[in-house]
Amino acid sequence: MLGKLLVIAVVMFGFGYALIPVYKQMCEALGINVLTQKDGTVVRDQNTQVDKSRTITVEFDANVQGPLRFRPVQASMQVHPGELATIVYEVVNTKARSVDAQAIPSYSPQSAAPHFKKVECFCFKQQTLKPNEAKQMPVVFFIDPALPREVKNITLSYTFFEIAGAHASN
Repeated sequence: MLGKLLVIAVVMFGFGYALIPVYKQMCEALGINVLTQKDGTVVRDQNTQVDKSRTITVEFDANVQGPLRFRPVQASMQVHPGELATIVYEVVNTKARSVDAQAIPSYSPQSAAPHFKKVECFCFKQQTLKPNEAKQMPVVFFIDPALPREVKNITLSYTFFEIAGAHASN
């Protein structure tokens, strides 16, 4: 019985080990997921969903309520619909106490809101800033190519405000 179990274990290991080259050969033969061409050059992964025929100007705005300084590192950027982009916002706690804060986004025109897709955002959760702490917080986003063609400018505005809580009473 032990001999049979050992043979089964060796066969299973060999099968798992052989899957990698078999998978690569199948993908290459079928033209699926090819990362290296036959001449050895690497194929760059390209997003076929990017609409290069359109350019949207995204303007960034920051408002703050409470003991914080808050601003985007750049006022605007040009993006193509479907293209992944990153903007960084800076926030500084100007108090000598910890502050719990939350950012709420808004969009203009309002019709752009469902087409503005955030992949990563500091607004997804509450932020705790230590006394006199400064943070750089990225927003990774893309504009859905289904955005109406008449929309050429979008303003992303954040209001960052202190949340009353444990740190606020210190």
